[in-house]
Amino acid sequence: MRARNATAYRFLTPYLLIFAIFWVWPIISSFLISFQATRTVPWRFAPGFNWGRLVGDPAFFNALKNTLLILVIQVPVMIALAMVMAVLLNSPLLKARGLYRFAFFAPVVVGEVAYSAVFRLMFSLDFGIVNKLLNSIGLPKVDWFSNVTPAMALIMIAVTWRWAGYNAIILLAGMQSIPEDVYEAATLDRVSKLKQFFYITLPLLKPVIVFCAVLSIIGTMQLFTEPFLITERGGPGGGTETLGLLLYRQGFRSLNFGYASAVAYTMAGLAIAITLVQLWLTREPK
Repeated sequence: MRARNATAYRFLTPYLLIFAIFWVWPIISSFLISFQATRTVPWRFAPGFNWGRLVGDPAFFNALKNTLLILVIQVPVMIALAMVMAVLLNSPLLKARGLYRFAFFAPVVVGEVAYSAVFRLMFSLDFGIVNKLLNSIGLPKVDWFSNVTPAMALIMIAVTWRWAGYNAIILLAGMQSIPEDVYEAATLDRVSKLKQFFYITLPLLKPVIVFCAVLSIIGTMQLFTEPFLITERGGPGGGTETLGLLLYRQGFRSLNFGYASAVAYTMAGLAIAITLVQLWLTREPK
């Protein structure tokens, strides 16, 4: 038995070495860097320098506020929309379901730069199709890029468009794993389709919904592409800057690696804390 285990670990050794070099060591190294002042030459150990700045930095709290705002508004809306999409995709009345599943999942595989450019064109003030549609129904144009509220709404719309279909496919898989006998018994008892959804589908889908929510929370805490590419690096005036964008700005524009590492570990800590709270709130009663 020990010989078999030794053989298995020998086969695993190349992967474990790569994992240690490119995953474990960078995690440990960045944590150590967060306790150093990296704007001096040479770097010096200063435990409270970056973490102390974090507590009093208005830019950090602005990015934190924007990230949490997206988390609180966009994630529930996206999960709800994904649920509606999953119900429609699961309907036996829908023809060509495979085609619709691909269409809903397709945004995930579209290149981030390409779809961001398309969104900038669609929401352009002068020649965007969205403002033309608003004018056609008698509403004024919206400057989606110069005002904070429309810009934040645009970020939420873009993220929802990209990831709602992905979550819908996951929820659809959960729905299809529910035994048909449960629905047949409910139908024999003359339970309406709406009640079946709320009293059968939703309770049995709870673990899948929590899984989607956890993935969405982690993704939102790392949000970078949309505010960077669509609203021009978190504009207007930092109104859409997220923690991920702040980390990039500090680490790769200002080369302040110590402060960027502190921001990164704060992001990770917040994501873990919010996820644990959610898991605790949605736990099964004993």
